[in-house]
Amino acid sequence: MIVSEEKLLRLSELPAGTKAVIKEHDQSEFSLTLMEMGCVPGEPVWVEMIAPLGDPMAINIAGYYLSIRKNEADKIWVIAN
Repeated sequence: MIVSEEKLLRLSELPAGTKAVIKEHDQSEFSLTLMEMGCVPGEPVWVEMIAPLGDPMAINIAGYYLSIRKNEADKIWVIAN
């Protein structure tokens, strides 16, 4: 039997080209906005590109591209594939 250990990371920690699945959000006023943008738990996300200075980052989620700031991506916990 193979047991895989899930490693939670913040979305902001992932490099460009990485795929992940959203696990949860930090509780904040912004979490509702994140869910309205499609960042819901269980949703696959792909980090498309990151700006040269690291902010913002472009992600592919729910069939569209979303530009998100690093401080917003810090609030999203993912499991990297």
